Amino acid sequence: MKTILDRRLFLRTAARTAATVATIGGSTVVAATNGAWAMTLSTFDATTARTLLVMTRHLYPHDMLGDVYYAEVVESLDNKAKADPALAALVREGVASLDRATGVPWLQLSPGGQIEVLKAIEKTPFFQTVRGETVVGLYNNKLVWHHFGYQGSSAEFGGYLHRGFQDAGWTMEPDAEASPPPPA
Repeated sequence: MKTILDRRLFLRTAARTAATVATIGGSTVVAATNGAWAMTLSTFDATTARTLLVMTRHLYPHDMLGDVYYAEVVESLDNKAKADPALAALVREGVASLDRATGVPWLQLSPGGQIEVLKAIEKTPFFQTVRGETVVGLYNNKLVWHHFGYQGSSAEFGGYLHRGFQDAGWTMEPDAEASPPPPA
């Protein structure tokens, strides 16, 4: 007999098996099931961490980036929350508000449903805090730069105008007036 896997059951199961959780010495450890990465958290529980991980990926989605880079953002937020009880409370309440938005735990919603909820709260301090931490934590990560073709600072080499400006494969080819050839 052929068993048909329900899409929602598949998504719920995949979300639950995407990470392994352990509590060690008062810290929560969330690890990828393949062992490729792990984050150690001292403030957030596993559900909060998984919610933040999915949220950060929705905020700045890049298919070529693994979850490890987003996990580093969650770890950074956890470290800041450890030193700032108000921030910890803001994040916990924000995650709880995601779950209350539709009456279904946010992680069990479809990706489209999750994004709808995020759009509805985008002006809140919680959303803006996570957004700010994500943009800084993700795009200041030197390990992420090579995925985007960014070579790092060029000031010490005289800038980008005549060194690397045209190297990024994702930029459009500028017209001759906008990008004249270097002086001979």
